[in-house]
Amino acid sequence: MGLKDLFKRQLRTVIEWKEQGADLLFHQMETTTDEIKNASKLIVAPGQGCIVVYDGKVMGTLAEPGVYEMETANHPFITTLLNLAQRTESEHKMRFFFFRTAEMVNILWGTPSPVKYMEPDYKLPVTLGACGNFSVAISNPEKMFVTLLGPVSNYYASDVQELVSSRIIAPLTSFLAVKAYPYREVDTHIMEMSGELKYKTAEELARLGLTLTDFRINSVTFDDDTMERIGRIADMTTEKRAAAEVDLDYAGLQKLEALREAARNEGGLAGAGLQIGAGLQLAQDIFKTQGAGMAAGGDATERLRKLKTLFDEQLITEDEYEQKKNEILSKL
Repeated sequence: MGLKDLFKRQLRTVIEWKEQGADLLFHQMETTTDEIKNASKLIVAPGQGCIVVYDGKVMGTLAEPGVYEMETANHPFITTLLNLAQRTESEHKMRFFFFRTAEMVNILWGTPSPVKYMEPDYKLPVTLGACGNFSVAISNPEKMFVTLLGPVSNYYASDVQELVSSRIIAPLTSFLAVKAYPYREVDTHIMEMSGELKYKTAEELARLGLTLTDFRINSVTFDDDTMERIGRIADMTTEKRAAAEVDLDYAGLQKLEALREAARNEGGLAGAGLQIGAGLQLAQDIFKTQGAGMAAGGDATERLRKLKTLFDEQLITEDEYEQKKNEILSKL
């Protein structure tokens, strides 16, 4: 150690956190020496607090702005001379851990892994993710210092973000397992989910010395596989309802889909290798289910309407449509 450094260690110092980052919650101040001399000054600015550690123990937590005088066993030159046997190094060390007292708002969070539950309407497992923002404040700096920080010199908003995101999966999974919201109603229950997750997350953070002042879910999204499965079911449901309009059963629905696929192929029905009377046969299958009473003078208007639906869907030709229409009209 040079004479210049030796001389610096004898001076009383002024300790303050001048550059307080907007995203920094905890910061260990680096000083020129840990052998803080007696009567040195500590400045705590508004929005800050400081934990003072002396001889390996927390000496005090200063949460009010002001100038504080430090009392140590280190005295200029005298302490150094008394410790010549241990290379002039004093065993009395003092360190300063500054923390933010102001609330930190709008920290983003998101589920790091998908959450699954059984959807009640479609009767299938669905997978979703959620994201939002939260606000937090240090409520017990000593507890946070002891239980969370350890040897960490700086603790940022991103660290809290990672902490919250990692703790949110379990309560969200449990909550959705009980509630099992239908796919179409999830967005209407976002406030309810936010309240439940805020309560659970606040409990976790309180044990670490943090207070959750606000928590929100901004959006819930289902994964691509879930959307694809629901889309297929929705298409099949629509087809089934359309088929019901013309009294088609499952077998008739399959024929309807085959005819549509053939119509989409190049060359239409003929290109698909289907018989020219396939559409007419489908029409006959539809009306067969209506029974003898209908054929003997039932609701011809309803039958004509359903026949027209087949024609509008281009599932029967104009000739087939006219042939079946004339057959119905002839029985009036």
